[in-house]
Amino acid sequence: MTEENNNKIAPNAMWGGRFARGPADAMNKLNASIGFDQKLAFEDIQGSRAHCAMLAQQGIITNDDRDEILKGLEDIEREIKAGDFNFREDREDIHMNIEARLAELVGDAAGRLHTARSRNDQVATDLRLWVRGRIDELDAGLADYQRALIGLAAENVDTLIAGTTHLQAAQPVTFAHHLLAYVEMAGRDRGRLADCRARMNECPLGAGALAGTSFPIDRDMTAKALSFDAPMRNSMDAVSDRDFAVEFVFAITMAATHLSRMGEEIVIWASQPYGYVWLDDAYSTGSSIMPQKRNPDGAELIRAKVGRITGDLITLLTILKGLPMTYGKDLQEDKEAVFDAVEHFGLSLAAMTGMIETMGVNGSKMATAANSGHITATDLADWLVRVLDIPFRTAHEITGTLVAMADKNNCELSQLSLAAMQAVEARIDDRIFDVLSPANALNSRTSYGGTAPSEVAKQLAHWKGILKR
Repeated sequence: MTEENNNKIAPNAMWGGRFARGPADAMNKLNASIGFDQKLAFEDIQGSRAHCAMLAQQGIITNDDRDEILKGLEDIEREIKAGDFNFREDREDIHMNIEARLAELVGDAAGRLHTARSRNDQVATDLRLWVRGRIDELDAGLADYQRALIGLAAENVDTLIAGTTHLQAAQPVTFAHHLLAYVEMAGRDRGRLADCRARMNECPLGAGALAGTSFPIDRDMTAKALSFDAPMRNSMDAVSDRDFAVEFVFAITMAATHLSRMGEEIVIWASQPYGYVWLDDAYSTGSSIMPQKRNPDGAELIRAKVGRITGDLITLLTILKGLPMTYGKDLQEDKEAVFDAVEHFGLSLAAMTGMIETMGVNGSKMATAANSGHITATDLADWLVRVLDIPFRTAHEITGTLVAMADKNNCELSQLSLAAMQAVEARIDDRIFDVLSPANALNSRTSYGGTAPSEVAKQLAHWKGILKR
């Protein structure tokens, strides 16, 4: 392109006073963010309303200008909701798109709205408002997920299942106890979101580009209008950091990791030869060649989504790691990662909740599996300690010897004869057979947080109370 042709590129109407010509086409495409930050439209309007009202209250603009601006913003909001708003790439971002449309609607008054603010504090405010709203939505979704788990758990307080470590049969537990572990995880996930919300609920608006403003603004007024706890105390920090976004996406990543673990459990439980659970048609898929297949694709996709969401977290951390004070255009790249993480976690959460709500349970298969694999070996060792006063390490060795004997005879511990056991430890008597019953072993685990149905019932009542509140 020649210098003459280059000069024909019109300067940007929003910031073109300093420039003789506008950006090249490639720069326009690189610089524009309206393709994704239009998600912030309603938050941008919300922030502009609060800023406009404050400017008028402080006598920085007239009440007439305020009324014109607020009416124009209302019209723009209506257009966006109706799908009639023309988001233009040549206007770069959501802020300029709305401001330019406002100028078309109300004329010169629109130019007064940007008094005492910058796009730097404007976007920081918009993103905080957006994240805060999504935290509230995701918290509600996680609560629904907990309710689904609790509903299924309440139906399976006495359902026996083999608790595992290393995917090997370990000790008998109830299916309800297993499900409540995920309720606890989701509770911590909600706690992380709540912590993030409390920490980020400070208002950047009024920080300006980086140094505040000479206009007599009232930052407490705008913070209150936008339901923030207070204005941010340092104008440079207000516009430059995105730690709240990182913390938010980390909380999502951790919650997605917990969903992924449940997804893996479902894949295993629904497989042959397990057959522990049955997934509703709405959450299963078939095969294009094998008519008998019922694939747990939903659970598998949830398991995979955490990789993408973790990538969003790494993106944010990488954007921030080398930024000097204060604002850099790098921060434009934060939004897609945040939006993406929310979209894919929200979808996973809704699918997992539906999967749990409609899941069928095959308790007899669970119980059959729980009666194999020498699953009460620990109970045998505990009995030797408690009844025969044998040191635990010795009891562990005796039990291991009996397990090896059962393996050699191709039977379970409970199928060994009393004489065979007494050959290893003479003081063992026939009370041991009660201990070797998985159901009895289950009922004996009455320590706080244990798997005995009586304890599980207490934990169910605890969580029902929390979710009711």
